[in-house]
Parts: sequence; C-alpha cells; structure tokens
Amino acid sequence: MPPAADERISTLSAVSLDPSPETVTSLVRRVKIMTLKLLPVEVPPDSISDPTSRIITPQVINAYIDAAGDFMEALPYCLLRARKEFMWEANHNPADYGENYARATACEVLARRVVHQVPPEQISAVMSSRFRHKEVDGDVSGRVSALEMAIDSHCTIFLSSSEAQDVVKDLWCGRTVQVYDDDGDISFIPYSEVTYDGFWSHLDPGRLGVPRYQNIFRIAVWFLFLFSYSQAVREPLDKLDREHKDLDGWEVVMYVLALAFSLEDCLLTAAFVLRVGGIASTGDQAANLRLRSFQCLSCAAPLLWFVGTMQICVARMLKESGFFFCLLALLGIGFLQGLYALDAADGQTDHPTEILNVLIQALLQAPNYEMFNPSPLGMTMYYLWNVATAVILLNVLISLFSSAYEDVVEDAAAERVHLPPPFNIIEIFLVVPFEFFVSDQTYAKINRYVMSVVFFVPLCMIALYESQLDPSKNRWVKDWFSSPDEGGEDAPHFQDPEVEGADAARGLKISKKPFQELVAAFPDTTHSSEAVIIGEVKELKSEIAELKRMIAKLSARVG
Repeated sequence: MPPAADERISTLSAVSLDPSPETVTSLVRRVKIMTLKLLPVEVPPDSISDPTSRIITPQVINAYIDAAGDFMEALPYCLLRARKEFMWEANHNPADYGENYARATACEVLARRVVHQVPPEQISAVMSSRFRHKEVDGDVSGRVSALEMAIDSHCTIFLSSSEAQDVVKDLWCGRTVQVYDDDGDISFIPYSEVTYDGFWSHLDPGRLGVPRYQNIFRIAVWFLFLFSYSQAVREPLDKLDREHKDLDGWEVVMYVLALAFSLEDCLLTAAFVLRVGGIASTGDQAANLRLRSFQCLSCAAPLLWFVGTMQICVARMLKESGFFFCLLALLGIGFLQGLYALDAADGQTDHPTEILNVLIQALLQAPNYEMFNPSPLGMTMYYLWNVATAVILLNVLISLFSSAYEDVVEDAAAERVHLPPPFNIIEIFLVVPFEFFVSDQTYAKINRYVMSVVFFVPLCMIALYESQLDPSKNRWVKDWFSSPDEGGEDAPHFQDPEVEGADAARGLKISKKPFQELVAAFPDTTHSSEAVIIGEVKELKSEIAELKRMIAKLSARVG
C-alpha cells in the first residue's frame, strides 16, 4: 500500500534537493492545472478558507502531495507561485476575476495545509529553502523561499499559520540565520551554536546581524541622536557669546550620528555645512551663518521624530497623493484664472499672488471671504472653490492616505540587516579599504576582529542573554515569564497524565479512562455540515440499493 501523506512528508530531507528551474516550473504548471480542475467555476472564497471546507478536503491535500512526487519540499513554494500567477490573471482579466481569485485562495490554503503536515523539525527547512523558476521571457528568476514569496505577495492566510509565525520568530530571534554562498545567493540555516550553553560560544560578531538586536540597537542609537539634537539646538540660548565659534560637544555627537545615517536628512546636512562655514568665517558673516545653521536644525525637528513605521507611512502617503495634487493643480489654475479675470473686470486688479494666497488659505480651512464681498459673482466662485476642495478633493486625499497606510502596515515589519550607525563609519574608513588589497578570507577576519572590539559591550550582553537568560533555553526563566502547561500541549503525558507523590501513594488516578476513549464521543468537526449530509445521503443511497436487491431476490423466490 502507498504510504500515507504524513508519512511521505516525514521523509523530507532537512536540506533542499535544489531542483532545477525547469523542474520547479513544471511543478507549478501541474499545480495550476490541478487547481483549474478542482475549481472550474467560481465559488465563494470563504468556502475555500473555512477549516471545514468541503473543497479543500484531506483527500484533495493528499492528491496535491502525490502530484509533487519526489519534490514535496518545493510544493509550498510552487503553490504560492501558482497563487501569484492566478492573481495576475485575475487582475488582468476582469471578466474572470472571481474564478481566478478563488483559485488563488485555494492555492494559498493548500500551501498552509501542506506545511501543517510537515514535522516540526523540518518546517524551517521547508519554509526557508529557496527555489528558482523559469520566467515568461525564458530567464531564470532569483532564488526565493516560500516564506519570502508569501511576504511579497501579502499571503495573510499562509502567514497567519502557526508554522509561518514560528519560522518568522526564529529569523527574528536569530535561531535561523542567513549566509551567503560563493555565488552571492542567500541560504537560511539553523544557528548551530544556539544549543551551546557557554558564554563564549555566543560571543560572535555575527549575532549583531540578528534582526532583534539590530532593532534594539537602532532604537537606542536613535534616542541618543534625538537627545544630542535636543541639547545642540539649545546652544544659542546657553551661549550668547558672538565670538563662540567652536563646535559644542553635543553638536559633535549629533553631526557624527547624522553622517552615519548616510545623509538621510538634507536639513542636517545643510546645518552642518553652514556651521562649518560659520567656524571658518569671521565677524558678522560668522554669526549669520551660525544663526542659519541653527535655524536649519530647528526646521528638522518635525522630521526627526518620524521613525520606523511612521516614516515609511508618511513617505508612502506622499507618493500616493500625486493624483490629488494633479487634480488640485488643474482646479487651482482654473479658479485662479477665473477670479483674476473677475477682479480685472472693474478695471482694478490685485496682484495674482494675493488671489493665490486666499485660495491656499481656503484649502487650509481658513478662507478669507472679505476679499470678494464687492463682487457677488466672485464670492460665488470662491464658495465653489471651498466646496470643491473641502468636500471633494480632501475626501479623495483621505481615501488615498487610508489605502496607502493599510498597504504599508502589512509589510512594515521588514528589517534591514547591516552594520548599524554610527559604527558603519568605522567600517567605511577602517575596514573597507582593505577589501581591495587582501583576500576574501583575510578581509573577513579583519572585519570580524574590528567588530569584536567595537561591539564588545553589546556582544557581551547578547552572549549573556542567549547563554543564560533566553526563556527558550532556561526553564526557570521560562517559568518566570509564562505559566507552565498553559494551553495544554498535544503530548502523551498531557493526554494520559500520571499522578505522583502522596496522591499516587493513596492510589488516586486521573486517567481512569484512556484519552482516546474519552474523545471517541466527540463530534467530527473536521468536516462541514454539507460534507456530513452528502456522506449520509450516499450511505442512505447504498442502503436503499441493497434493500432493492434483497426485495428483488425475495420476489424472484416467491414468484
């Protein structure tokens, strides 16, 4: 007999078989054909994603697993790739949008159900193994894993699974790390030293690339930058001496950090240039440049406090508001020309900038109606401008901002892994120059030694946490932060617990009846009501057919 689905999945190797792009493409096509056969017509997406769906049944899941042959490890990736192609077809063929969207949903649900059957020790390999496929133009795509494909395609059904969340948590905490091969491709492998308990085994500069520690370090550096900025902008109040030209200590810290952020803020760059120019000048020119420098610093304050997701959201919102500003510009030119012409009809005209000023004031919810009191027609046109901007255009802008915010928040958790500022300056000036004169192995050693010295204190903190305080490795810390046995794990010792201690000596038991006997009376919630009804109807039909045969035999004997 052929092995069951879970038995076949359990034979997956921890290391990817690395099928060729042609093989992966063939499997994607096979999956698409099967999905077209599964869903020839449009069905509600909710009936597909429902846990008791009558469409995505265990038999259907087994059929897809059988379709993968020896490449079951690539099946989740191929299903998500097929999902992406179905979504492309849905967006480019509105007439068949419903059918293709349902097929895309089915592929995503199937990918989640397949991963759910993978043994826990192999989930990370299945989710993070990277594959390539043949593109439409014949080129070979870059390597992408199932998890990366799900994130790029916003597969919320797949990403909300416990398996995907566990892999993401492993990447975030550094239990799974990325390494580069000779071709520059990224591979995700388990961090082997995480099983060691020694302090020195965790004193590894590579741990600085862990997203969790990167995030903590960037937040700490950013707060230091904000504090130094707040101290630097107070200097004109504390030091009123016009002859004071030297850079203050907090200014030095602020500008070093600003340089480390790779000129992310043009205002800080301008302030630094003006400040240096003031130091190099004399007399009134030096005082004037110094004043302009601190004015630039003051203007940078609103921008500096937008960090993380807020910064990404604002940038995306401004990008999405292009349509609004185009409509506003066209409408503004029309009203500006109309109001200027009405003003010129009496032979006396105001400057066009004055009319433009009142239009902008109206847009900012501060209209100036007194200017158009002498002209009823001008007042009417000004009313129309207020209605068009406040009621119509601003609501368009709000809807654009809302959609942009939703899109950004879904994917705002992506982390950039690199040497964090301000220590990237050390890397640029002390490490990078050696790249052109030494071998790759020597360069890696130099980089490692420099990072070990520069980051010795944070590395010690990381090593102390991972070797002694990590809840996943220390039972006393885990018990401190969480309640034991919370949630009831599906393990034999939880199913049929044994009584210990004094209660055991008294002959008391909890498991008088086996667990399987207790749950035998539970209803079967793995099938929908429709599936149960269909099964009962089929059983009834078979019984009626058997009854007919018995009646026919009885009639023949009597006759």
